[in-house]
Amino acid sequence: MNDVLSVRTLNRTLLERQFLTERTGLPVTEVVERLVALQAQEPNWPYLGLWTRIEDFRREELAALLADGRVVRSASLRSTQHLTGGADFGRWRPLLQPVLDRTSRARYFAPATDGLDLDELAATGRELLAGRTLSRQTLAAELAARHPGRDGKLLAGAVQLRVPVLQGPDSAAWGGWGTRPNTSLSLAEQRPGELSAGAAVLRYLAAFGPAGVADFQAWSGLTRTRAVFEELRPRLRAHRDERGTELFDLPDAPLADPERPVPVRFLPAYDNLLLGHADRTRVLADPDRPRVMPGSARVRPTFLLDGFVAGTWALRGTELLVSPFRPLPDAAAGEVAAEAGRLAEFLGSGHRAVLEPAA
Repeated sequence: MNDVLSVRTLNRTLLERQFLTERTGLPVTEVVERLVALQAQEPNWPYLGLWTRIEDFRREELAALLADGRVVRSASLRSTQHLTGGADFGRWRPLLQPVLDRTSRARYFAPATDGLDLDELAATGRELLAGRTLSRQTLAAELAARHPGRDGKLLAGAVQLRVPVLQGPDSAAWGGWGTRPNTSLSLAEQRPGELSAGAAVLRYLAAFGPAGVADFQAWSGLTRTRAVFEELRPRLRAHRDERGTELFDLPDAPLADPERPVPVRFLPAYDNLLLGHADRTRVLADPDRPRVMPGSARVRPTFLLDGFVAGTWALRGTELLVSPFRPLPDAAAGEVAAEAGRLAEFLGSGHRAVLEPAA
C-alpha cells in the first residue's frame, strides 16, 4: 500500500529540494541546473529567485554566466521565457518543441500567421538569423518585408517559438522592472544529446517530487505523459497525498520532517515553487490562490511564513510593500519585516521595506 503523505510533508520536502529551508552555498550554475529552469518572463525576477536560495548571491554572478553563455534565456517550459543552463537548453528544447509549436498556432498569432505555412515561416526565420545576430525589431521588420501586410512583431514571436532562438544577455540584465522592448537574437548552437521524456521526469522529480502525472504536465506543458510514468514505475517510489492522488518520487530521495522549522522567504513573481504543480496546496491554500494568481496568467511576488504563502509584496518607487493576507503575530511580523529588509538591501537604490496591515 502506498504511503499517504501529509500536506506538511510535501511542503517541507519541496522547500528542501528548492533550496528554501536554508540558503545553499552551491554555485549558481548548479542551482539553475538542479531547478531545471528559472522563470524569466521579466528580467529581474530570476535574480531574486537566486538571492532567496543562494547564500551571499550577487547579481554580477548571474550577469557573468549570461555573458559567456553558461546560462541562456529563451522560450522553454510552458512556452514562456526561462533561464536554463547553456548545455541544458539544447537537451530540453527538442523535447519541449511540440509545446512551443502548439503555442505558435494560438489565436494570439492568428492575425499575422493565418494562411501561412508555419514550417516555411520557421525556415525563413532560420535563414534570416543564420550566421548573424539580429535585434528583435530587425527580425520583425525583415519578416514583415517578406510578408507584406502582416504584423512583423507577431511573425517574429512565432519564429522564436518554432526555432531555437537565444535572447542576448541584454534581455536578462538586471535593470528596470518590465520586459525589454528590443534585444538581440541568435540561433542556438545545435548540440547532440536530446533529453528523453523519462529523463525529464526524473529531473523534475529531483526538484519537485513527490509529484503526480498532472503536476509534471502542468509544469512542463507536455501532455499524455502517463505512459512515461508507467514505464518508469519500477524505478520510482509511489505515494498518495491526502486527497488520494498518486504521487511518484525518486527511490532514494529523502522526505522531509513535516515539523521542520523553516525561515521566512520572499519569492519573485512566477517563482518555480508556485508553478511546479497542478495541485499547489502544498504551498498555497486554495482560498488564497486568487490573491496570488488573479488572472491573465499573472503570478504575484509572495512571501512564505512557516513554509506557506502568507501574503504578497510589490514595489512602489523605492518602497517594498509587504501585504499579509491575515494579521501576523508579533514574532512572525518581526521575522517578515527582517527578511523584507534584507530583500530591500539586495534591491539597492535606497529601497526600504514597509509592512502593511493585513488585507
